Amino acid sequence: MDQLPIRKITIQPSDLLDLQDAERRNSFKPVQIEMDGTVHEASFGLRGGHTLHYHKKSFEIRVAGGPILHWNAEFDDPSMIRNALSFHFFNQIGVPSPDTKHIEVEINGQTQGVYLEIESVDRTFFRKRGIGFRSILYAVNDSADFSLIDPITKGRKESLFDGYEIQQGKSTVARPRIVRFVRGINRLKGRTFASFTAKRLDINQYLLWLAGAVLTGNYDGFDQNYALYEHKKSGKYRIIPWDYEGTWGRNCYGRPCGSELVRLEGYNKLTEKLFSFASCRAKYKSIMRELLKTKFTVERIDPVITSMYKQITPSIRDDFTRKSSFNTFLNEPSFILDYIRERRGYIKAALKTWKS
Repeated sequence: MDQLPIRKITIQPSDLLDLQDAERRNSFKPVQIEMDGTVHEASFGLRGGHTLHYHKKSFEIRVAGGPILHWNAEFDDPSMIRNALSFHFFNQIGVPSPDTKHIEVEINGQTQGVYLEIESVDRTFFRKRGIGFRSILYAVNDSADFSLIDPITKGRKESLFDGYEIQQGKSTVARPRIVRFVRGINRLKGRTFASFTAKRLDINQYLLWLAGAVLTGNYDGFDQNYALYEHKKSGKYRIIPWDYEGTWGRNCYGRPCGSELVRLEGYNKLTEKLFSFASCRAKYKSIMRELLKTKFTVERIDPVITSMYKQITPSIRDDFTRKSSFNTFLNEPSFILDYIRERRGYIKAALKTWKS
């Protein structure tokens, strides 16, 4: 059995201590990183939300002249594969999604256990796939729900840019464009709305992404945990999934949440407006039925789980940084497959009764 790739970080002990005490993002320290036998200069910092307070941290690595890498501890996921399995599924159904790789991490010679290395959705991501873009936006919190209402105060948002960060593109252009897009979603109706969204949104791609988010059961994936980009040739927005640890029957804290948590049509204002049109509902039903027939099946997904587990099980067995027990880890494949069976039944029933 081949060993997982090892990533080695060398950092000043004082810098490492400072990062561990900070428990916040956007604080980076200089490091050297050894990957695949080559040493690179890089910047090293923490990443995450509630996971910043866990004893096993997740990291972001900005390699000088190279990629940005995300090392997820996947501390709440007993299987360690939910993000990887989700992105694999999205790629299979035709929604470009980050590549992943399970790795082992060492910091100053001390093992940190198994991590999931996730490709960043950035300029390199699009260059690798031959996709042109005008701007890339990250949906960083649940204000990115395409509505006018602040999810916390329940009043009007101070800005329709709330919930987004610009990853690539000129702020003076990308910011007003997304603001106009959100405003149009909420203010336009009927044929005017239909014409507006047809010009500014790749509707078929959006519905395909929506189906993937619904099937995998990412409750947090409809109003955050996605990247939005303007396709260069068409000028239309397209969407990419991000942060799918809370999926396949468990929430973002790793607790079982059942197979019926996420409804057939998902949740956000844009989806609600799209589904006021029979043509969008019909297209979505067609996508769902095709995925249930071809991609979202035990027969297609079980071999992927088996392959991932074959690769990581020896390292997980020796990884004492994990929250969950090794026995729980070993039971997760059957847990995920049971979710798929139950989810298929729920979606099929929902499709029969959903408005036509």
